[in-house]
Amino acid sequence: MPVLAAFMVPHPPMIVPDVGRGSEDQIRKTTAAYERVAEEIEELRPDTILISSPHAVMYADYFHISPGKEAKGSFASFRAPQVRFREEYDADLVRRICRLADERSFPAGTEGERNPELDHGTMVPLWFIRRRYKEGKIIRLGLSGLPLTQHYELGEIIREAVEESGKRVVFVASGDLSHKLKDYGPYGFAAEGPLYDERIMDACGRAAFGELLDFDETFCDKAAECGHRSFTIMAGVFDGRAVKATALSHQDVTGVGYGICTFYPGEPDGSRHFLQAHMDRMEKEISEQKEHSDAYVKLARKALEAYILRRETLKVPEGLPAELRTQRAGAFVSIHEFGKLRGCIGTFLPTRDCIAEEIIGNAISAATRDPRFSPITADELKWLEISVDILGTPEPAVSFDELDVKKYGVIVSAGPRRGLLLPDLDGVDTVEQQVDIARQKAGIRKGEQISLQRFEVVRHH
Repeated sequence: MPVLAAFMVPHPPMIVPDVGRGSEDQIRKTTAAYERVAEEIEELRPDTILISSPHAVMYADYFHISPGKEAKGSFASFRAPQVRFREEYDADLVRRICRLADERSFPAGTEGERNPELDHGTMVPLWFIRRRYKEGKIIRLGLSGLPLTQHYELGEIIREAVEESGKRVVFVASGDLSHKLKDYGPYGFAAEGPLYDERIMDACGRAAFGELLDFDETFCDKAAECGHRSFTIMAGVFDGRAVKATALSHQDVTGVGYGICTFYPGEPDGSRHFLQAHMDRMEKEISEQKEHSDAYVKLARKALEAYILRRETLKVPEGLPAELRTQRAGAFVSIHEFGKLRGCIGTFLPTRDCIAEEIIGNAISAATRDPRFSPITADELKWLEISVDILGTPEPAVSFDELDVKKYGVIVSAGPRRGLLLPDLDGVDTVEQQVDIARQKAGIRKGEQISLQRFEVVRHH
């Protein structure tokens, strides 16, 4: 049996009267839509309510599913300890999901529980649901820092587990929209905020789930969205089926977006395998990029492939442009996968006999020795996007006025500690941001005396 229905809902604690204490009146439209969701869940009478929450346990490279038989929680941290929950987990369906994830070598399971108490991203939906429907167990699912494609894939795994179990299940995708919709809001305003809310409500209102995979990570970060990964898991639950979507409400009066939509599955539809279509398109685009990349990037790719596939350190090949074999410079190799950084290592100044050797060494290091990431595997090679930055000679910068976040990279120094940041990076829009990130990378505290250097780069794609 497929998932009976899914619901996209927000989780502002203030919507609970004991927490809001009157302030909930300003989002009555959201409350009315939430009550309708609870009514529909009551009519469906599910065996299990599966809730994905941005505030459950979250890891960078792993999806955590809450383990055990039951969990408790309250709104005590929101000055309403009298609002309590005690929920029984569907351990059988959790086991099925974990088994299917293991069979796919997919990074999801019940390991790493840090806080067994229910979070507000789970409790706000339950507050509405449990006033009408007391039956049914729950599953609490965390998000991850992995790409959107893997969130969608988790939805596919959940769908398979539900169909295998024969249980009546509803999926609740908990998540607010942008947190930067109004100047007076708690997080201020960003132009990307209203654009995000408009796009997500349009896509979900049409059940155009393939479009969820096309949201740029930097755009989402600037919009300070909360629930996009949650909604993407939900989309995967309906992969390959027609879906009837209804947008019930959207409000932005608090400066945070609250959107509510309902989704009901229809018949199987071969045109709605959105993840596969997305991957096919990406594979084609990356293949075209490989074909048209220049000698610098082709050398970096050849070097990391030789090392990952055969553990060979590439020798400088014949036929390279003369400057690669005769000139010396610092170089950075950056690797992205599915729109997210997967590795970046470089040298401030030349450390080898020529630029080609600099690229070869840094490509291998970026792929296998960046401490922020696990080593890249052979299965990932066809999805990698690579760029190479060749650094000019650093020169002193007396003040921020001599920096330009788009034109110059920056080196921030305090004694022997140095931090570098390249120019024209996604999400770095001001000199202050650029310097602050470079300072943090060097472990330099705010208030310490620093010196600045700037440098230009030539970026190769």
